[in-house]
Amino acid sequence: MTDTEQPLGVKVGTVVLTIAAGWVAQKLIGVVWEKATGNVAPTNVDDDELSIVQAVTFAAVSGGVAVLAKRLARQGAVRAAARFVPSH
Repeated sequence: MTDTEQPLGVKVGTVVLTIAAGWVAQKLIGVVWEKATGNVAPTNVDDDELSIVQAVTFAAVSGGVAVLAKRLARQGAVRAAARFVPSH
């Protein structure tokens, strides 16, 4: 099923769950980053005081977690919609 064929509930649920999962992931990354490095998670990877290794590592971890959060949110929305919306 493509995105255009999804019921409205799945689309809305995916957006809501993605926002929630993104917020939780951001908080989790911040805590883990601070424990691992002893520094607060960067808010600007272009900051000259942030080493290139830290910037790339943070960007890679953040990007990976964002993709994971989005996929899990979509799967959760599809499962929830399947419970509440009968199949055709």
